[in-house]
Amino acid sequence: MNTGLLLLRLVAGLLVAGHGVQKVSFHLGGRGLAGGTEEFRGDGFRGGVLTALVAGASQIGSGLLLALGLLTPLAAAGAMGVMTVAFTVKWPHGLWVQNDGFEYPFVLIVIAAVLSSTGPGDWSADAALGLATWPAWCLPAAVVAGVGGGLATRFALHRN
Repeated sequence: MNTGLLLLRLVAGLLVAGHGVQKVSFHLGGRGLAGGTEEFRGDGFRGGVLTALVAGASQIGSGLLLALGLLTPLAAAGAMGVMTVAFTVKWPHGLWVQNDGFEYPFVLIVIAAVLSSTGPGDWSADAALGLATWPAWCLPAAVVAGVGGGLATRFALHRN
């Protein structure tokens, strides 16, 4: 089980972090901060550079914390939040990614929820710090904070 949790954390966490790197830099195929700003404006969001910076930093931070298995419920809530915003952008296109749908953000939201439920496993920073066993209420708290925060962000910053 620990091997599976490690692989799940590494893949999902590094993908979320990489997605954030693309928002704020030219690395990993990103178009720099100007490109991230343009993407958010094109998707109907207010805030410009600040929106891109906060989104990118949230993705990088929550993704790296997930990959490390550090403060897992908090990391999962952060990942669910940023991916919920992406989910709302993709929602009108339906489920499947080939139609620019919400399939990919949905999978990352579910993975983050699972990790907030199972914990990060024994091969994690949480385990090294004695935090590997999180209480059962962490899952609903992470979902409410993450998905709720993502929806609140969407409603606060989206022009439509």
